[in-house]
Amino acid sequence: MNTSPANEMDIQLDQTISAFPASFAQQRLWFLDQLEASSVAYNESSTIRLNFAVNEQALIQSLNALVERHEVLRTRFVAIDGQPMQVIVPGLMLPLPVVDLSALSEDQRQAEARRLANEEAQRPFDLSQAPLLRTTLFKLDAEAYVLVLIIHHIIFDGWSESVLSEELAALYQAFAAGQASPLSDLPFQYVDYAIWQQEHARGDRLAEHLAYWKRHLAGAPASLTLPRDRPRPALPTVQGAQYFTTLPLDLTRALKALSRQEGVTLYMTLVAAFQTLLHRYSGQDDIVIGTVTSGRTQAKTEALIGFFVNTLLLRTDLAGNLSFRELLGRVREVVLDAFAHQDVPFEYLIKELQPERTVGRNPLFQVLFTLDPPLRSPMEGWVNTPIVVETNTSKFDLSLKLIDEPGSLVCRFEYRTDLFDEATIARMAGHWQTLLKGIVDDPAQRLSALPLLTETERQQLLVEWNATS
Repeated sequence: MNTSPANEMDIQLDQTISAFPASFAQQRLWFLDQLEASSVAYNESSTIRLNFAVNEQALIQSLNALVERHEVLRTRFVAIDGQPMQVIVPGLMLPLPVVDLSALSEDQRQAEARRLANEEAQRPFDLSQAPLLRTTLFKLDAEAYVLVLIIHHIIFDGWSESVLSEELAALYQAFAAGQASPLSDLPFQYVDYAIWQQEHARGDRLAEHLAYWKRHLAGAPASLTLPRDRPRPALPTVQGAQYFTTLPLDLTRALKALSRQEGVTLYMTLVAAFQTLLHRYSGQDDIVIGTVTSGRTQAKTEALIGFFVNTLLLRTDLAGNLSFRELLGRVREVVLDAFAHQDVPFEYLIKELQPERTVGRNPLFQVLFTLDPPLRSPMEGWVNTPIVVETNTSKFDLSLKLIDEPGSLVCRFEYRTDLFDEATIARMAGHWQTLLKGIVDDPAQRLSALPLLTETERQQLLVEWNATS
């Protein structure tokens, strides 16, 4: 956490101003929205299972208290001189439609809730109109509900989901008991951060970080060439799908044990493994992937809902017939350096580097990797993310998003269906698991010798080889 006085966020808003600058990240999403206003690629979801008899009035009151508390949840965007500006809407009230599914069978309730939630997630937002979130409460039975929130990424990120869940639970418990809000006032709001960020971009410290990225990315490949089922179309879309797999408990434990043994984090081990997979698939030695950081380098931002997340680039040289252990040492340094220079907004980096642009291909990287902790349950009966809400989009060619659930690692592959079939991604998921097992069995193996084929594929090859002998 950077707490030096020169970098400390200390902005007081001019209350006579009705429109405020957007953050760099918000600017990028706003410009993307201008190009394709009907896109739902940046619709985020938060789903909460409520295993108790819900006081619906207290829940509505809690949601609106949260909207009043966090100005970003009452924010819309307007263009002034061609640039996006934030406008905070006073007195906004959020509706909470309740859909009663209790008359259906148990299986039908879950399926219908998922269908309706997906339908809601696939409705675009108009960024000029607040609120940029929608809520629905599904009643499954007298003591089982699912609260679904669809929120545009321009006002929300992964950290925000934790803030939202914990504060909403605290408000609900208080209001259901007839008590006042237990939350203290927020001294800062998201617009404070956006203004601070614009001012900070003019400082020497950011210039130092920018110089690092220019050196680190000099000569980097423009793209990662993965084998695809189809060539990239002339008019590409962001249509996508998801494929889930869960690593076995023993493999998850072995990966964590290996990380401790090698003096690295689990995240570093998984990054090294994923870059190995991409290296083996593409044949490229110079591998660049994207990852994310919370972007909350200022302590005052930790209690806020908003779009703070920043994208970092991890560029690793896999040349030289390395062992996995040797690669892990390289990746450790790459990750530490990237996070040490995380203060440069990705959008600012793009502007400064002016990378090669190709329609339908993300600049600088096309593959994303993330590892997230599970969301904590803030109260008894309050369970986060019980169902997966799908927008049928993919922001990148390929993303691998892992959640470190208790006892196992859940892997979510998100991919563009313009490029890949589900069978291809399923095969990749199998290779990913085989590779991880090979790594924990012998991290001294050369990258080229690590296994990829699943047991089923090996047996199939053996049968085919015998048939032709």
